[in-house]
Amino acid sequence: MVDVAIISGSASDAGVADKAAAVLDEYRITYDMKVLSAHRDPDSLDSYIKKSDARVFIAIAGLSAALPGVIASKTDKPVIGVPVSGTLMGIDALLSIVQMPRGVPVACVGVDNGGNAALLAVRILKA
Repeated sequence: MVDVAIISGSASDAGVADKAAAVLDEYRITYDMKVLSAHRDPDSLDSYIKKSDARVFIAIAGLSAALPGVIASKTDKPVIGVPVSGTLMGIDALLSIVQMPRGVPVACVGVDNGGNAALLAVRILKA
């Protein structure tokens, strides 16, 4: 069993995921890291979410940033979205994550701020 699942939409998001992992290591929180795209491999993402025993999901994505919302639509566990900087300095990803429809809640931290996502996960786990 792991406490947190860190899912990146692309291998290019590894730097942001590593920031989250470093904080979780510091707090001795167990985690699993995967690269699973909501667009390129939705079946694998769906399977992973269904099989995961993680208590919190951290979803790292840029551009349209569908990943956090897709995860939140498939689980009732907390999802923390991390927008990744890109062509619009991450504003496109930020807006995609914070504008979830009613019934699909996703927490959102600052652009490229995997560390804050992990700190939020730690607080959620302590609650």
